[in-house]
Amino acid sequence: MKLHQLQALVAVADTGSIRAAARLTGLSQTAVSKALRELESEQQLSLLQRSAGGVGFTETGHKVLGHARLVLGQLERANAELSELRGEVAGRLAISVAPWIVPAFLADTVQRFRQRMPGVQLEIFESLTGVALPRLRDGVIDLMVGSFTAAMSVQEFDSEPLMTYQSCVVARRGHPSADRTSLHQLLEDDWVVNYTPASYPAMMRNLFWQHGVTIESHRLHCAHSSSLMFELVQHADMLGYCSQPLLVLEPNWDGIQALNLTERFEANHLDVITRRTAMRNPTAKCFVDCLRSVIKQRSRSAAKRDRALFDLLTLAF
Repeated sequence: MKLHQLQALVAVADTGSIRAAARLTGLSQTAVSKALRELESEQQLSLLQRSAGGVGFTETGHKVLGHARLVLGQLERANAELSELRGEVAGRLAISVAPWIVPAFLADTVQRFRQRMPGVQLEIFESLTGVALPRLRDGVIDLMVGSFTAAMSVQEFDSEPLMTYQSCVVARRGHPSADRTSLHQLLEDDWVVNYTPASYPAMMRNLFWQHGVTIESHRLHCAHSSSLMFELVQHADMLGYCSQPLLVLEPNWDGIQALNLTERFEANHLDVITRRTAMRNPTAKCFVDCLRSVIKQRSRSAAKRDRALFDLLTLAF
């Protein structure tokens, strides 16, 4: 495989067509098409499905695409490290952060990082672990700030603990079930929860199954962002399940309360997670250092909001 072939393959995946891939790479459509045909011919495999609506990938193509992303990502990180050794700080850092980290620490962390590495371009994803993990595995992101779960292999990923925190069941203030004290009393309510297919079993086990609770599937709805979930909790009389820090961090959600239930949920762990096989990335280390310093500084703050937040957090460093 040649580098320009892998670059063409990734560009097509990111843009969905030969024409758009050509614009992205600065090449002609003919050059992109030729690179892809040569790659298929050399490997004697069909990688792409071409149609009038664009370009798709065969099952084999998806496998090769994953390797292509890893190769290009490693090469980019190698160039960044060599640039740093020459005294140049440049390149790109792609990260994923858990949703509640965004209002809690992200802005201060990015400002501090930009002061230390002004030549580095950031790409930031806000996503749950189930969404971020495939991106980390494929090399689309360099690190994720999220929960290390049972689905992650210690042979494949490294993790550095940051903190632990609790989750809770929430309802709008004045909800008919707001004064209930057990999950078993809430099975006739509609629920909205933020999860992915990968995180569904762990979520259900922590929220319901470990407490001997079975909820009918038509009562449980999925919202693919925290803001959507809270909108439905506030205005559609649904119950939700979220991290406790979110109730402190979002002033627009002061009409929502945590239910005082007898059931207790397992603590959530927030970690910095990277691929074990990835080359050590100086820019990633710098970002993590900035995040840790922001967390430490805020933990000593006397501001009312910060005190309320850190009363819910247990730091691991």
